[in-house]
Amino acid sequence: MSAEEPDTAETAAATAAGTSPGSRQGSGPARTGTEDHPLRYLLANELHARPFPVLAVPSHALHLALKQPRDAANRDREADRAHLIALLDRYGAPHPPPGATHYFGALGRYRLKWELHTEFVTYTLFGAGVAGKPFDPAMFDVFPADWLAAAPGKRLTSALIRVEEMPGEDPCDRAVTAAIDGRLGEWFVPESLAVSCIADRMAVVAGDFRIDPAGHLRFAVFVRPDTSPRRIGRIVQRLCEVETYKTMALLALPRARALARRLADLDEKMQRLMAHIRGHERPEEEVLDELLAISVEIENLIAQSSFRFSATEAYRAIVSERLAAMQEERFPGRQTFGQFMLRRFEPAMRTVRSVARQLAALAERAKRAGDLLRTRVEVKRSAQSQQLLARMDRRADLQLRLQKTVEGLSAVAISYYAINLVVYALTPLAKGWGLDKPLLYALTTPLVLVLAWWMVRRIRKMHEP
Repeated sequence: MSAEEPDTAETAAATAAGTSPGSRQGSGPARTGTEDHPLRYLLANELHARPFPVLAVPSHALHLALKQPRDAANRDREADRAHLIALLDRYGAPHPPPGATHYFGALGRYRLKWELHTEFVTYTLFGAGVAGKPFDPAMFDVFPADWLAAAPGKRLTSALIRVEEMPGEDPCDRAVTAAIDGRLGEWFVPESLAVSCIADRMAVVAGDFRIDPAGHLRFAVFVRPDTSPRRIGRIVQRLCEVETYKTMALLALPRARALARRLADLDEKMQRLMAHIRGHERPEEEVLDELLAISVEIENLIAQSSFRFSATEAYRAIVSERLAAMQEERFPGRQTFGQFMLRRFEPAMRTVRSVARQLAALAERAKRAGDLLRTRVEVKRSAQSQQLLARMDRRADLQLRLQKTVEGLSAVAISYYAINLVVYALTPLAKGWGLDKPLLYALTTPLVLVLAWWMVRRIRKMHEP
C-alpha cells in the first residue's frame, strides 16, 4: 500500500461516523475557554468529507449516476439512502449516518464513493487492475441487476474508466503517441474522440462520449509511472464529474427546443396584437384580454423552465471549472476535451441561454404592450369621463334655467293666491273707503307681486352656496 493511501478501514469508519480521517481531534471541548458554535466542527469537517479516491496503476472505475424526477427528489431523499444501504448490506459494509449526503468506504474488493446531490445521486466504484478485454461490460455486474432494477431513479449516465501505465515518459514523444493512438483507435470512434495531455503531461485522458452497446460511456487514462495515486484519483474523479455535470446541463436542451417553438407562436400572436393596437382595428378591452392571456402563459412557461435553465447554467460552469483544473494540453493529432466541448457542448448551452433570453424578452414585451394598452384604455376612459362631466354641466345649467323659470311662475302662482287672500281681508274695509272690488284688486295686485317676487328671490339666495 502506498504511503499516500489512507487505511481503507479507517476511512470507512470515519465516513460512517460522519467525519473524515484526521479530524477527530476537534471532537472535544474548546481549550481556549470560549464556547464553540454548535455547527463549527460540522462545517469544518464538511470541507474534508468528500475525499478524492486513491488509485494505483493499473486500476479501473465504474461510475453510475441516477436521477429522480425533480419533485420526488426534493420531497424525499430517503429512498436514495435506503437504496445505498441495500447495496451495502449485500457486501456487509457499514452504513452511513442518518441524513448523510456522502459515503466513502470498502465494498468487497472495491471502494465505493457515494454522493447525494440536489437532483441526482452518484455511485463510483474503484478497483485494482484492469480486465483483459478493454471496457468489458461484465465489470458492471458488481452492481446487482435486481438492485439496479429497484433504483428509485433512472440512469442518468454510466461510465467505465480504464487506468493504465503510459508506454513511455513523455506523451508527446512519437513512439509514445503512436502506441497510445493505436489503442485509442481500437477502443473509440475516431470522429468524436477527444484526447488531452493533462496535469503537466503526467497523464493522457481519452473518450468519445458515445454510449456503447452495453449502455456505458468509456474513458481511458494513461499515466506516467511516477504519478502519485492521489493525483490519479483526482483525474478519475474529474472525468466522472465532467461526464455527470455535462449530462445534467444537457437536460435543458430538449425543453429549450420545445419551448422555442412555443415562443415563436407566442411572438407571432404578440406581433398581431401590436398591429391591432397601432391600427385601432379592434376594441382595446378585447385586445387587452387576449394580451393578458398571453402574459399568463408566458409567466407559466417561466415558472416551469426557470429552475432547469438556472441549474443548467450552474452545471455548465462546473464542467468548465473541471476542464480548467485538468490543465489540458493538445495531444498530437487529436482534439482536446475543451475543443470537443466547444464544438458539441457549448452550442447546446448557447441554445438554452438563447431560449431563456427570448423567454425573458417576450415577457418584457408583453408587459410593455400591456402597459401601453392599459394607458390607452385609461386615456380613452378619461376622455369619456370628461365628456360625461361636460354633459352633466350642461344639464345642470339647463336645470338652473328651468328652476329660475319655475321660480318666476311660482311667484305668479303665489301672488294669485296672496292677492285673493288680501282682497278677502280688505273687502270689509274697502266699502268704508268707497272702493269697489275690482279697484281693490287693481291696487293690491302690483304690491303682492313685488312682495312675492322679493320673497322667492330671498329664499333662493339663502340656499345658494
